[in-house]
Amino acid sequence: MATGKLLIYLLRRDLKVIDNPILHHLATTTDHGFTHLLPIYVFPAHQIEVSGFLKDGEKSPYLPARSRVGGYWRCGPHRAKFLAQSVWDLKESLEQLGSGLVIRVGDVKDVLSHLIHGLKGKAPGVGAVWMTEELSLEEKDEQDAVASICSANDISFKLWPDEKYFVDDRDTGLETPKDLPDVFTSYRKSQEPLRERPRSVLPRVERSSLPLFLEKTSVPDQHHPFTVPTKLQDLEARLIQPLGDIVRNAPPYPDGAESAHPFQGGESHAQKRLRHLIKSGAMSSYKETRNGLLGLDFSTKLSAYLALGCVSARFVHEELLKLEDGTDPEYEKAPGYGQGESDGTAAVRFELLWRDYMRLCMAKFGQKLFRQSGFTQGDKYDKTWKTANKHEAKHDQDPSPDKIARILERFEEGTTGMGLIDASQRELFHTGYTSNRARQNSASFLSKHLGIDWRYGAEWYEMLLVDFDVSSNWANWQYMAGVGNDPRGDARIFNPVKQAFDYDKDGTYVRTWVPELKDLEKPENVFQAWTASSSDLEQHGLANNIMVTDPIKRIDFTVDRKPKGSRRSFPRRRGPGRGGRRGGNGQGPGGSGAPQDHSTDGSAMHHSAHSNGLLQSQSRGRGVPRPPRGGGYAPRANYDSPPVYYNNGYPGPWSVDYNDARGRSNYGFYRGVAPMYGQRMQVPFRNSYAQPMYFPPPTMGPGGA
Repeated sequence: MATGKLLIYLLRRDLKVIDNPILHHLATTTDHGFTHLLPIYVFPAHQIEVSGFLKDGEKSPYLPARSRVGGYWRCGPHRAKFLAQSVWDLKESLEQLGSGLVIRVGDVKDVLSHLIHGLKGKAPGVGAVWMTEELSLEEKDEQDAVASICSANDISFKLWPDEKYFVDDRDTGLETPKDLPDVFTSYRKSQEPLRERPRSVLPRVERSSLPLFLEKTSVPDQHHPFTVPTKLQDLEARLIQPLGDIVRNAPPYPDGAESAHPFQGGESHAQKRLRHLIKSGAMSSYKETRNGLLGLDFSTKLSAYLALGCVSARFVHEELLKLEDGTDPEYEKAPGYGQGESDGTAAVRFELLWRDYMRLCMAKFGQKLFRQSGFTQGDKYDKTWKTANKHEAKHDQDPSPDKIARILERFEEGTTGMGLIDASQRELFHTGYTSNRARQNSASFLSKHLGIDWRYGAEWYEMLLVDFDVSSNWANWQYMAGVGNDPRGDARIFNPVKQAFDYDKDGTYVRTWVPELKDLEKPENVFQAWTASSSDLEQHGLANNIMVTDPIKRIDFTVDRKPKGSRRSFPRRRGPGRGGRRGGNGQGPGGSGAPQDHSTDGSAMHHSAHSNGLLQSQSRGRGVPRPPRGGGYAPRANYDSPPVYYNNGYPGPWSVDYNDARGRSNYGFYRGVAPMYGQRMQVPFRNSYAQPMYFPPPTMGPGGA
């Protein structure tokens, strides 16, 4: 019988063998005192539905893994599959090193207690339990529970620093989380130059350098009433099986549509993806392409790997250094090889630091990260959000909770009538991924345009995103809802029609994921089908489509450089000489008429008597754009993103009677309570027509962006 001392290593979001501090320590030091090692990964029952692992006829001792506000599954099918692949990839990597990985399901404290009990009195004895520290609330509770179990059994417990981020926590200059600036720009400036900040990557451990893997016959079985599969395919199936139908009226997968995130999970696939990005030049061109909507390489798609710790941010940085410094022959044919930091590689580092910042915000604000009021609002916060919960809604809420429930269903199914939003939601539903630009617009639409409790959106994204990261997702949703650390708060609003013209000017993205609209000729009709003529709608079978008959939101706009109505609807300066026009601020001397408001993407908003007021913001005080030469104001075939003027709101309230609406349950258990999207540069844009840079929503560093 084996003798010695056993170390139990509980893995969570550190699913890699390269740049893994615990494995590196065990492989390179001789005085750690452990003869045997037992790495374990537990699929946690409070975050992932584990009823698919039940033995026949058994009932789960755990509550369904549902979210608190919307009652969604905490982990949907896309992330469940990606996670299973990542865990299995780690298992194979450890086996190649002469070690292994034990997979379990349930509550971590239950798994550990069962394991310690089963090993008691046997050799080797359990000498210690090690974990990598996480800063999120549920994970901290988990750490406390493990520490208590170890203390009760006279077993050593150690938390290792989490080193998968860009700037190591020990190097930020912050004494405590409370020292973190509330504005990202201030933090970024304190860390620049970013190229010099990360620590060196720890190398892959050598084969047979780790303590002996505990023999399988000595490892206690999975605790009752669960069973654990021995093949990856079975593991994936058991994770996905209990989830059932995510939405009631699921849109069919469009013919010809391709996922922008077809990648498998795991460290080996993360390495392959990173090398491809560098060799193809996608890293060097990242700044120019990151606002794309279709394709594999417009963004890095590394965010899912970063979220699970399949790759560390500093490893990404180190590979970029090899490209920039010209030190790795593998990259010698790549654009930018040996030419130093480019705009693209600098932008990638910027995004990696943004992910760091969201995590540090989570450490600073704790439970406030999941509160409706956000982490920057005080106790006097009194904004009322619309909700589908009848017990929480105001008695005079309009629309009613039942109608909000139906509106949420349509948001989730992608039938709101807002083309960009619907395309994004359908892509997300089918693939587990949607671009940074689309995420921002969806978050703004739900929270700012519709006024619906932003936590529904955060929970929906938590379920469906393959690259979900707790701090990035929830903090960025706060940011977009105006309750996070955006200095502009409620004033930052996206116009999804203007954004569609800017980033999908021919409507290719919307046509791809909302194929009902693909035959409409004009982009403005694709972006809002209700604007099409009756003859076009009849011709393409859309006359009775709910996106036409009852769009959730209407934004009136013209695709030209002049608003509808009077030629003098905007005051302007008149100057001397021919033409007599200069771009004043619209309220200068000689101006007449009411001043316009400006949205955050440079387009003007004119509020009618029926406007719901959700999009009002302060005037930017910029000049009025001139109409195109020649006096033409009709939409042009080759649209080049001029300003879009639109009217928010339309006669009448929410016009449909949602008799078949379903209610929303409040499951009553707290997410920990459980953070997406944010803007990129907290500075005003330089003129009325330039698009601002935005911070990516979460998940949203490279990959999510």
